[in-house]
Amino acid sequence: MTTEAAAGTRSSSGKRRGKRWIEQWDPEDETFWAESGERVARRNLAFSVLSEHIGFSIWTLWSVMVLFMGPEYGIDPAAKFFLVAVPTVVGAVLRVPYTFAVAIFGGRNWTVVSALLLLVPTAAAAWVMEPGTSYNTFLLVAALAGVGGGNFASSMTNINSFYPLRKKGWALGLNAGGGNIGVPVIQLLGLLVIGTAGATQPRIVLAVYVPLIVIAAVLAALFMDNLGPVTNDTGAAKDAVRQKHTWVMSLLYIGTFGSFIGYSFAFGLVLQSQFARTPLQAASLTFIGPLLGSLIRPVGGRLADRFGGARITLWNFVAMGAATGVVIYASVQKSLPVFLVGFISLFVLTGLGNGSTYKMIPGIFQAQAVRQGLAGEAAAAYGRRLSGAAMGLIGAVGALGGLGINLAFRQAFQTTGSGTPAFVSFLAFYAVCCAVTWAVYLRRPAGARSAAEPGAAEAGEEARRPVYAEV
Repeated sequence: MTTEAAAGTRSSSGKRRGKRWIEQWDPEDETFWAESGERVARRNLAFSVLSEHIGFSIWTLWSVMVLFMGPEYGIDPAAKFFLVAVPTVVGAVLRVPYTFAVAIFGGRNWTVVSALLLLVPTAAAAWVMEPGTSYNTFLLVAALAGVGGGNFASSMTNINSFYPLRKKGWALGLNAGGGNIGVPVIQLLGLLVIGTAGATQPRIVLAVYVPLIVIAAVLAALFMDNLGPVTNDTGAAKDAVRQKHTWVMSLLYIGTFGSFIGYSFAFGLVLQSQFARTPLQAASLTFIGPLLGSLIRPVGGRLADRFGGARITLWNFVAMGAATGVVIYASVQKSLPVFLVGFISLFVLTGLGNGSTYKMIPGIFQAQAVRQGLAGEAAAAYGRRLSGAAMGLIGAVGALGGLGINLAFRQAFQTTGSGTPAFVSFLAFYAVCCAVTWAVYLRRPAGARSAAEPGAAEAGEEARRPVYAEV
């Protein structure tokens, strides 16, 4: 049955839910996919990216607003780092309910609602953004921007349902990368406003986003679809929580995405606080790292497809450690050019790592299914069930890394006036991530025999290969 014929049909309960509901959806059926499924999935992907893109912009809104906060606001650097950390933690927490909202309300319906919710933090910021506003008021309004962080979880969950397993890596990479680009876009807009209207006109940035939010909501309502077969599986969520791999991948995602979003919030403040850059000078640099990190995310997924996500993730953390070493050296020597080279390299590597770690998740649970003796569709169904439930939790925990980064910067600047101690702590964390990736996903299984040992040939290459090396 084509999508058009399936759309608007009655659900299993017999209730007609409307023309924007698709009650039959089987992307694994290649005939269905070729005839109509791919076209519908691409259309939903395009408008999902738009909404998520704006969501990321609003989530990182306060990384731009603090650049407009001159001495007249009476807020010191440590307080600013805490201010930009607040939407990070709110967005991370909201990712959990946003993950389940797609199945409760429908992907199209929730995209419309979640887009319109972005008007609340945008309008509130426009209301309070002036000298004399209390710091507690700024904290409350910044917390509202956390709704933009939740958009990622619902968008990824929704698009994951539209695409077949063989297409998920690239589709999810495009969806996530297109959303992530919302970070440098709002930073570029902030640069444009500061460079033309001056550092006293933050409301211009907010005025630009109000109509964009409305447009995204309207387009989602007109052109997106709800998938009737997508239902919440609370049992899968409970099973995912019990899986050690959910928590291992959460740790690794803290290292990649947590670093990306944390550095995105903090970059401008570090330049102002440690290198005495003006708001215009800081804004002219802050967008570069997030832009490159966003654009390269799908490349990380492609590399993981070819060489294995665990291998790419391991070497990526090694490179992140090296780049952090460069940043520490530049921070101690007070060399802005070297600092920028190291810090922007970190952004690029976080983007690569985002792609490779997210690609690992379905592969891990698929491999686990095979180890349990499942095969074919049974193994694929097991993998889809657990990976879908785990993605929301991993995304939420990973985003908390952004909170940790900003709190580390806050403490470092508060006690030493420099970000160097924070970077040292990040280096130690990346070393832990390297060790965990190798130990869990790449270390040769205990008891595996070398090729030189008697009987090793009969055991076969598969028995000697690390179980999760190819995920």
